[in-house]
Parts: sequence; structure tokens; C-alpha cells
Amino acid sequence: MLVRVLVEVKALKEKTFIYSVPKNLQDRLEIGVRVQVPFGKRNIYGLVIDYAYDSEYETRDILDILDDSPIFSKELIELGKKMSEMYLCSLISSYESMLPSALKFNNNNIKIKYETFYKLEKSIENPTKGEKNILDLFVSSKEISSKLIKNRAILKRLVDNGVLKKELHENYRLDYNFIKQDMKVLTKAQNTAYNEILNTDKLITLLRGVTGSGKTEIYVHLVNEVIQKNKTAIVLVPEISLTTQLIDRFRGIFGNNIAVLHSSLSDGERYDEWRRIKSGKVSVVIGTRSAIFSPINNIGIIIIDEEHEDTYKQENNPKYRTLDIAIERAKYSNAKIVLGSATPSLESYAKAKVGRYNLVELLERVNSISLPKVYIIDMKDEMKKGNSILSSLAINLINDRLNRKEQIMILINRRGYSNYIMCNECGNVLKCQNCDISLTYHKSNDTLRCHYCGYATVKPNVCPKCGSKYLISKGIGTEKIEEYLYDKFKARIVRMDKDSTTNKGMHEKIINDFNNYKYDILLGTQMISKGLDFKKVSLVIVLNGDSNLNIPDYRSAEKTFNLLTQVSGRAGRNDSVGVSIIQTYNPSHYSIIYSKNHDYISFYNKEIQIRKKLNYPPFCKLVAVRIISSDYDTGNNEINKICKYLKNKLDIKYTILGPSVSLKVNNTYKFQIIIKYKDNDELHSILNDIQLNAKISSNSKIDIDFNPIKL
Repeated sequence: MLVRVLVEVKALKEKTFIYSVPKNLQDRLEIGVRVQVPFGKRNIYGLVIDYAYDSEYETRDILDILDDSPIFSKELIELGKKMSEMYLCSLISSYESMLPSALKFNNNNIKIKYETFYKLEKSIENPTKGEKNILDLFVSSKEISSKLIKNRAILKRLVDNGVLKKELHENYRLDYNFIKQDMKVLTKAQNTAYNEILNTDKLITLLRGVTGSGKTEIYVHLVNEVIQKNKTAIVLVPEISLTTQLIDRFRGIFGNNIAVLHSSLSDGERYDEWRRIKSGKVSVVIGTRSAIFSPINNIGIIIIDEEHEDTYKQENNPKYRTLDIAIERAKYSNAKIVLGSATPSLESYAKAKVGRYNLVELLERVNSISLPKVYIIDMKDEMKKGNSILSSLAINLINDRLNRKEQIMILINRRGYSNYIMCNECGNVLKCQNCDISLTYHKSNDTLRCHYCGYATVKPNVCPKCGSKYLISKGIGTEKIEEYLYDKFKARIVRMDKDSTTNKGMHEKIINDFNNYKYDILLGTQMISKGLDFKKVSLVIVLNGDSNLNIPDYRSAEKTFNLLTQVSGRAGRNDSVGVSIIQTYNPSHYSIIYSKNHDYISFYNKEIQIRKKLNYPPFCKLVAVRIISSDYDTGNNEINKICKYLKNKLDIKYTILGPSVSLKVNNTYKFQIIIKYKDNDELHSILNDIQLNAKISSNSKIDIDFNPIKL
């Protein structure tokens, strides 16, 4: 027997190798198992991805099989090959992206946790008092945990005599406690949307529903429908913070029939959940981006909530787009895909408008609750009044809501205390030693941190350039706003950003505590802007509402509109009247004006015309070709060689922008060419040729990114 093995060699486009399977291993050998094989003078690990029928070279024997059953199904084996072709990435990176850490090719460190139970096999006559005490435990249960049995000597005697039988039950690391909930009856509008999704013959449905329109309840009913048909479901959310409330709702309905996958789980927890899914013990998988690779079979529906979010694009190899993977999996299982959002991406809405997607819209909140009233505050006027952080209206409404025992959410999309530290004498800005980027000041531990590479240092007392002691902080972040709020208001305040949620379970704790009214004000970055549902929140305030407009990105207006509309939608989702305040220095920008009226259609019509004139998506596709180098001159030479090659190979159907270079990050420079195109058949072949054959210096590497998020 011969098999084709993908070995653990981190080459760009590594090959598979043919190995023989010795007779003593042939019964255990299946496609999708990990194996240990000889490679040169060493033994390495690999993955069996196919059978082979002959080999032009003399083969060597597989040494060992690591798995009792395949870790990859036939579907996922083929998906890995497809990803390698689509994204021009290595096969090994494709497969490893699908696995929890415990199942990486050479990792067997994480063990399954077991709990010992005892089962009553037969009765005995005239038991001793100690034996009777143990046997009485089995009156109300067939199996008893060893934790409940104290007398180990008598327990051993009962086992030795065949009265009790010892059994090991797997002890999952995640807590599965939940409160049972009832399915809600759908409103007329929700029910219409539900039936339109079920009855469409299109692969993808775009569900555009205003904030608070009850998209989650439609998801619940759709998942319930596929479970009734003995099929399974994958439900994806863009942020870990959004899993808390969604999991609570789904667990309340489906109990332990769901598994959870996201990066906040420990390696052991993720390993447990992966095996529960693979063994068929659950019908629903809920998680962030990587949950799309869960080893679940017979999929009936894939739901991608807040589909417009950037986090659905993987930025490390393989640079996959979650929707691409969902499409491949849905086609394999003949499943439906639902994309949900109050503010769909322009690309998705454009496809829905021309009929490529089924379009379903919910234009009102549940029970006709009104959308929040939005006020746009020009901070240029407020600065003249001496209000640099909160406007007069914001201060008044915060006091009003506190008096009414209602809750407030405040968003500022900046971590830390201040954006940067500057010398007031020489103008020097303190920068990261690894990046051409200013350090952010964190007052809580008096450190300066780089939010790009992670470098941190103690804040100096004097300017390192001129020795002046006059160092001043500029800009504001969540820490500074938190300090300001404590000084200004008598309120219970909780901060939710990357710094306050580093400890395990903090996302869930903050959300649950705020939901249970342990705090009056939730202050946070954009992780609080979408998908969360708090009954008592009646006021939302956005600080620096135009910050995304300053980013050099063709999607900056779209990002601004989405963020403002989404966060405003957290207010007034139940009985209280919602109000949102957007503080900005650019109150006349169309993205801000349209967000005031929750007017997605007008924003879409305006933005789509701009995209058409500039020939940006959805009117073209983009691919970024990058050279990442530790040396500026080397990287510059390499990218110019590639640019020249592309211009010679590509005709006028393609637009080549660049090359350009970004600031140094983590001691590397990123040189970039952007290519606009519509048909990628010829381009894909040329880029693949560059990856395989370009002679790049050792301190540089080529990076190709289809549908890039960061330009």
C-alpha cells in the first residue's frame, strides 16, 4: 500500500511524498490521519492526504500512525487543497489553520481529562456498614462519581469482587451550565423573513435588518429547522465579545447540543470542543472566524452575523476570507448561507441588488420600538465652550440617565491614556524602538506601549533627545476617559478594551455584570459597538466619531457609517427611549449625516457612485503583492523588480498601483503593489509563478493577499 504524505516542511509550496505502509499499520491507515515518517536523516510528522498507486522512486515505510481515526474528513482534505490554490499558500498552512493547537502536526501534549465513575454490577448479601453506605449511593443513580465515595479501601474491595465496575468518563473543561429558555414566537415581519430564507433557491441570503429588528431570533428558528431535519449548523460572529450573549441564547434553546470555538478558549478547552464536534455529539457550532473549519458534517445552514466586519478576513497565511470557505462548505453539503447585518458591506448589498444573493430586509425594530434619536455635535463649537471631552448635551444627558437609573455606553476607538508623549521643548515624539510609530501611554502601569509589535517601556522622566523634563501627553484614550468620568460623575463605570479583557473570561464577566446592572456606564472601544443587547441602555455617546475618516482607505466612509450606525443601535432596544450622541470635528461628512438617520440606502447610493468613478470594489477585485523585508533598500529593489515584471506580463485590463511602502513595523518594512482586476485567471497564474520562481533575498519574503483588508 502506498500513500501520499504532506510532510511538516515549512516550504512555500511544499510537495507531498509517497511512502509505503507496512502490513502491521495497514488496518489503521486512513486518509486524514497524522503519521510519523523518515525524511532524510530525521523523523518528522506529516498528514496522509491521498492514496498512491505507483512511485518512480524507492519508497520508505511510515514509522507510526498518530491518530485512531482521521482528524480530517474527505471534505476538509479537499478544502485544504482548494485553499492552497485560491490563496497561493502552502498546503500545510491550509490544514494547520483548521486545527486546534493540540492537533498541530507534531503536538501531542494536551491530554484528554477524565473523571472516574463507578457502576453497580450486582448486589451482595449482608453488606458491612461501610459497604452499605457506598451501595446506598446507587439507589437514585446508576453511576456515581468517585468524588462522592470517601472510603477507598472498601471501594477497592467492592471493585475487586465485581460488585462495582470502574469507568472513565471524559470531563470537558468548559462549563456547560445554562438556563433553559423558550423559543420566541416570531413577529409577522420576522416570520416573513424566515420563510423567504427557507424557500429561496439561492445559495446565499443577505438579511439586512436594522439594529434591534430581531435577527438573532430568526437565526434561532433557522437553526432549529435544520436540526429537526437531522442536519447541523455553524453560526459565526466577528468578535469574542459577541459570543457571550449569543451563546447564552442558543444554549438556553438547544442546551448542550452546541459547541463553542474561539481564541479565548484554552488549548485544552478548544481540543475538547473540537472532539465533541467531530464525534457528532453536537449539532450547532458557534464561534469566531476559525469555527468555519469545525469538523462538523451534514451542514444545513451557515450563518455569518455582522457579515460586514473586517475580522472575517484572516491576515496571516492562509489569508482566507470566511465567506469563501463558507461557500465551499455549503456547496459540499447543499446548505444555505445567511449573511446578517444592519449595515452590510457594499459588495454584499450590490450582489443582492443585482440578484446574485437573495435579499431579505427587516426595516423596523421588534414591536415597533423606535430607532434612537441621533444628535451630531460639532466639537469645534464645544471646544470654544471649554468642553474638550464631552459636549454640554452629553454631560446633561448622562446626569439625566443616571438619575433615571438607566445605563450609558460610551465609545472611543483608542486604547490607553493618551495617544502619544511629546517633548514640549524640542517637539520629539517618543516612538517604538521596533516601529516608526508613536508609543501609547498607559497610565494604569505608567508604561509606554506599541500597539503594533507589543514593545513596552517605562515612561521616562526626561526627553531622551534633549533632556527636557517637559513631557506632555497628547490625545485621549479609554483610560483617560475613564479617569474623567470618575471625576465628573457619581457613577459605577466599567472599561472594556483589549487591556481590560486580557484575563480569561473577562469579556463574559463585563458583559454579564453590565447586563445585571452592576455598572451604570460601559466605556469601550469598538468591541462594544455591535451585536450587544442591554435592556437598560438608553444613551450612547461616540467620541471622535470621525476618527476612521482619517485613515487612508477607500472604505473609510463605509467603516465610519457602519460603526456609528451599529453603536447608535445599542440604545433604546427595549422600553426606554434611545438617544445617541455623535461627537465629531467633521459634522458635514455624508457618512455621519446618513448615520444620523440610520439611512443605509442613501449612504449606499452615495458611496456606490464614488466607488464606480474610482473603480474600487464592488466594480473590481483587488490583490496586494507585498515584499516584507528587514532591510529598506533590499525590499525596495525586490518590489520594483516585481512591479516591472507585472507591467510586462499584464495588459490594460489590469490596473497596477504602486509600489508604495508602509512605516516600519516590528523591524520590517512592507512594500506593496495593488492590482485592480475583474478576471483573475491570467493573474492567478502569473502570481503563482512569481511565488514559485522569484529569486528573493534571504531577508525578504513575498506576500500575496487577495481581497486585502489593510492597504
